[in-house]
Amino acid sequence: MTQASSRSSLSASDPTRWWQRTGPYLNLFCLLTAGLALLSLSRLALVAWQRDRVAAAGILGDMFVQGIRADLIVLGYLTIIPLALAPLLAHRRTAKLWTGLTGWWATAALAFIGFMELATPQFIVQYDMRPNRLFIEYLGYPAEVFGTLWNGYRLALVGTIAATVLLAVLAHRMLAAASRRMVLWPARRLLLTWPLLVLVVALQIRSTTAHRPANPAMFALSGDALVNSLVISSAWSVLDAIGAMRKEARSSEIYGTFARDKVLAGVRSAPWLGDYRFPSAELPTLHHQQAAYRRDKPLNLVIVLEESLGATFVQSLGGLPVTPELEKLKEQGWWFEQLYATGTRSVRGIEAVVAGYAPTPARSVVKLSLAQRNFYTLAQGLGRQGYQTEFVYGGEAHFDNMRSFFTGNGFQSVVDRRAMHPRFEGSWGASDEDLFDTALARLKTLHAQGKPFFSLVFTSSNHEPFEFPDGKIALHDHDKQTVNNAVKYADFALGKFIAAARQQDYWKDTVFLIVADHDNRVYGDSLVPINKFHIPGLILGADVQPRRIRTLASQIDLAPTLLSLMGVSSDHPMIGRDLARDSATPGRAMLQFDNYFAWLEGDSATILRPQQAPLAGRYDPASGALTLDRKPPAAALVERAMAHVMLPSLLYREQRYRVPE
Repeated sequence: MTQASSRSSLSASDPTRWWQRTGPYLNLFCLLTAGLALLSLSRLALVAWQRDRVAAAGILGDMFVQGIRADLIVLGYLTIIPLALAPLLAHRRTAKLWTGLTGWWATAALAFIGFMELATPQFIVQYDMRPNRLFIEYLGYPAEVFGTLWNGYRLALVGTIAATVLLAVLAHRMLAAASRRMVLWPARRLLLTWPLLVLVVALQIRSTTAHRPANPAMFALSGDALVNSLVISSAWSVLDAIGAMRKEARSSEIYGTFARDKVLAGVRSAPWLGDYRFPSAELPTLHHQQAAYRRDKPLNLVIVLEESLGATFVQSLGGLPVTPELEKLKEQGWWFEQLYATGTRSVRGIEAVVAGYAPTPARSVVKLSLAQRNFYTLAQGLGRQGYQTEFVYGGEAHFDNMRSFFTGNGFQSVVDRRAMHPRFEGSWGASDEDLFDTALARLKTLHAQGKPFFSLVFTSSNHEPFEFPDGKIALHDHDKQTVNNAVKYADFALGKFIAAARQQDYWKDTVFLIVADHDNRVYGDSLVPINKFHIPGLILGADVQPRRIRTLASQIDLAPTLLSLMGVSSDHPMIGRDLARDSATPGRAMLQFDNYFAWLEGDSATILRPQQAPLAGRYDPASGALTLDRKPPAAALVERAMAHVMLPSLLYREQRYRVPE
């Protein structure tokens, strides 16, 4: 007879032995109580750390009450699976298997919870919220991520791993002791109580009698996204992100239902699309764009996508004086004063700038399966008109699935770190100087072949852990390895590149776009930190004359504008605005921040929230402040926002963002 079975014969009526009351569920009970204690302690520490933001939100009491409710939900998820196996395994004959299974399961669950909470502070420092889908996406690139952590956050990395191991050891010892005390119940008692426990845990997970079960959006109690994220646990935030990633084709439906005909009508009603015809029912956004500029021959195109170069670092846009070269260059071309990124990731910037594609709550299409071929990009469209197309990157092009997306959608060649011989290499690859030297050589080769070309050059020096060669710039900060110094170096390398390209024969026949993919860090006490989406944009080269574009603009407007400047008339599905034809009409911008979608129009901001009513706000570009209104937003604004967030999801799901074969 096993120890557990012999213990089952002990009297279960002794009230002093509390563990006997939990019977075969002792380890699961330990998981529940230890998990609640661990998560509450972590939340208390995080609230103390962010006390100013929490105090400003004014929901301190609700944070802890609702936090326990949220913790019970995630612990319910972690309990339900072993609980479901109890009728099969919680018997005397399988006592050893049951105690071992529940003990190791609870140990792994507590280690997972602990690791996520320990990793949370560093994630908040970078992204101003708890770990979310970005945490999951980065796990697919261990070399780059580990290099960043080791070179920039070594102490935090080692400390997190060590603390997690210690927590796992302590949890295992606690649960091993609990397993030795476990008392198995007779089969009849087990089968009679099990359905009731399953029902209780199911209600614990659902956590509401409303039509839909509780979800993270229900715990958004304030106008500060960071404070809202502190209410739930990092474990639930990540698990919810994994679940959302499995439903990405219908991602925009989290904002509610919206009729298909209203989606198309709402998008097509934009003033800059009013004169276009949309003849294809199969490809509902396909139209012919006539270039505003007539050319004897179409111009070449070079897009320099600058990593993490937000308006934060451009003095004339209200930022720091760490981009002197860009400030000089802005006097020589079209300078965008109110240009906004669509998201907070490089791939989001890529889909907007290179494909003219609007954002959704899902991952960028650069990473989604249905967009890996026959998905419209500038490279695909220009390739059909005889252009040579190329992507040049200082890191590994497989990162963020860029190589697959680009080669499947019109880029004829990819040049990355493996084809370079850098003088300086950091965690993310070749330095920007080495990247631009390679780009200059490639542009010269492309020009010599006598065909028009399109080259996308993507930088990486301004990426944590901010590594760049010594002796290149006068440091802005005393410590070298800071974001401000990295930006200043990236700006220095950019200035050298443009100065060298200006001396080449192709300069007079080439349009250059310099634009950021997103800002460095997107944070703030607003529900959507709109000011951190503000980015610089500059078009120069060829015969482009100095000009200020003051209207509100989005990254998705850049591709149609470039085609028009280049003298390229074409059929394409992009809904962006041709600013070469009209830059006076008031514009709009669309921003995706985690699961929030913001629609900017004039000084109004309409914010769509998952499974909640939209919010109205006023945004002041000068101060960067977003003020939420008590009144709901105007119906017309909500409809425009819904149309523009629903459309890209629809086009992706039905594979309609393309041109005819």
